[in-house]
Amino acid sequence: MFASTSQSNDDGLRASYNISLLIAKSGKPHTIGEELILPAIEEVLKTVLHKPPFDVLKRTPLSNNTVQRRIDERSSDIESFLCNYLQTTHFSIQLDESTLPGNEALLLAYVRFVMDEEIHEKLLFAKTLKSDTKGESIFNVLSDFFCRKIYSIYKHYFGGSRWSSCHVRAIS
Repeated sequence: MFASTSQSNDDGLRASYNISLLIAKSGKPHTIGEELILPAIEEVLKTVLHKPPFDVLKRTPLSNNTVQRRIDERSSDIESFLCNYLQTTHFSIQLDESTLPGNEALLLAYVRFVMDEEIHEKLLFAKTLKSDTKGESIFNVLSDFFCRKIYSIYKHYFGGSRWSSCHVRAIS
């Protein structure tokens, strides 16, 4: 009895994570889980499968906060995996600076690398440039990211021995 209950809870949790990923990919507001997806699931369960929807819906949490938390957990896992993988392979970086409404500057960093004999391109980070869009500011944001997330790569590519600490200052 306990094993079947545990399996049902795991299935609902897995569904919640998978649906949260679909919501994130769609770019829709996170409230769509409660406002549209759960009612749609309920309708399918009642109309097509002729099953009471209460138990299934109870095990599939899709509130705004839950969806946000699931997306944050997945993005953290992806970032950790990507940073760990980049420590073991060659890669290239592409930087793109864009202006947001309100004159805020956004720096996007993409990485290209080979994994399983295929070329992949992933967004490494998106950071707001706090001061200006000069080369030194961009370098500082990039090197700070490497310092915090991928220190061994930072040390290798940016010559970590040239600095006494991981707090980076652009060298003229």
